[in-house]
Amino acid sequence: MASTARFLVLVMACALLGSNSCHAARYLADTISAPAAAVPGLPAVPTLPTVPQRPAATVPPVTLPPMPAVPAVTVPQAALPPMPAVPSVPKVALPPIPAVPSVPKVAVPPMPSIPNANIPMPFLAPPPSA
Repeated sequence: MASTARFLVLVMACALLGSNSCHAARYLADTISAPAAAVPGLPAVPTLPTVPQRPAATVPPVTLPPMPAVPAVTVPQAALPPMPAVPSVPKVALPPIPAVPSVPKVAVPPMPSIPNANIPMPFLAPPPSA
């Protein structure tokens, strides 16, 4: 039931998205020439009140103190010790890799052939006579 409801929702969404109201808009534009008059008995829509403009905020000028000079940083030259020797990895003989066993050959029976007879299919059969 849920899949049927989802499918119906999908179909309705496609129908709404694929619909075209262009002809209706053209018809209304051609037939309506004057704006609609106000309906008697209804009050007019009030306009929004005007908001007074606020003056822009002014920021007083600020004087900053002068930046102190940054002293130059000197790195002393130091003698580095020599790099230690990397120990060598001893050569090790690996055991031989075992052979992969072969798959024995098997005789496959032949595929049975489908007879080429005219067997009527249920959906191709003619409708029963009434």
